Amino acid sequence: MAAPADAVVESAIPTERLGDPSLVPDIATGTIGLGPLRPAPPGMPDPSIVPPTVAETGDPFTAVRVIDLLARVERGRPVRLADLADRLNATYLDWLFPADVVAAVVVQLQANWMADYRSSSGIVLEDGPHGPTLTIEDSSRVDPWIVRQAHREAESCRRRLAEFSRRDHPTADG
Repeated sequence: MAAPADAVVESAIPTERLGDPSLVPDIATGTIGLGPLRPAPPGMPDPSIVPPTVAETGDPFTAVRVIDLLARVERGRPVRLADLADRLNATYLDWLFPADVVAAVVVQLQANWMADYRSSSGIVLEDGPHGPTLTIEDSSRVDPWIVRQAHREAESCRRRLAEFSRRDHPTADG
């Protein structure tokens, strides 16, 4: 049956605004960028958790940490390599420094010293009664030299990080 000509048909689509207009913003909600962030809720854990790292021979990140410690040890007296490894493990709780890796860094420094100064007196490795020891020469030439060694390793770290960053980002070619 057809509706009479003077009948009003109710539409299923409303013609007026629905809901509370104060809750609907007049701006687009899909803007680009985050904008300011609110503080983290109370009790949020620190997101800077990093996995443990095992120090490796030939790794500049390992070497820079070992050299930093060697720059601080007392000069002119033997220091056990095991004590150096223990101090590194106590300082960098998220790293593991095996004594043989510390020894590898020291051997490389010894080779660098011999190449730079044509002498073996600056970095001396010996077997002591309680294990291998390191003696660093007590002279004014050691500090500037060890700083240069640390800078060289730190630069190698920066190069590796830059390379990682370049590899990590997709390009239009890939």
